[in-house]
Amino acid sequence: MRSQEARSSSSCAACKFMKRRCTPHCLFAPYFRADEPNKFAKVHKVFGASNVTKILNEVPEPQRQDAVNSLVFEAEERLKDPVYGCIGAIASLQDKMFQLQHDLAVAKARLARCSSKTSYASCSATSPLLMLDGEFGLASFDDFMVDQGGLTTDFRQHPFP
Repeated sequence: MRSQEARSSSSCAACKFMKRRCTPHCLFAPYFRADEPNKFAKVHKVFGASNVTKILNEVPEPQRQDAVNSLVFEAEERLKDPVYGCIGAIASLQDKMFQLQHDLAVAKARLARCSSKTSYASCSATSPLLMLDGEFGLASFDDFMVDQGGLTTDFRQHPFP
């Protein structure tokens, strides 16, 4: 009985934000602790308390924490980028991934070239750009393709703007 009294006297972040009394069976309390008021404020601003309540009621209890984490991430990204939201963040990460795959392929090509040479000194002065233009017959980085174990990624056909 004491735990219920202690719980009702300290409201969760959601109940504090909405200026209401936090009940012992509050749906928000396990996911929006009192020491994280901005977490609920962001979710409320983007989705609204009523929609968050509906979402949490539809999600099975073991998966609610993951749903809340997803809502918080989506709300934060939507507030950072109102147009693209989390899709913008995903596209940015994919762009970085493609660039890193490309850089790795260039490094592997240079390593293969250097390991076939008899002298390391001849490799150290060669830039990756010279290797692409000269010995490998590629015109630019844009024409470079990476073989991913049967999957070929063509960097000219990127799916995002």
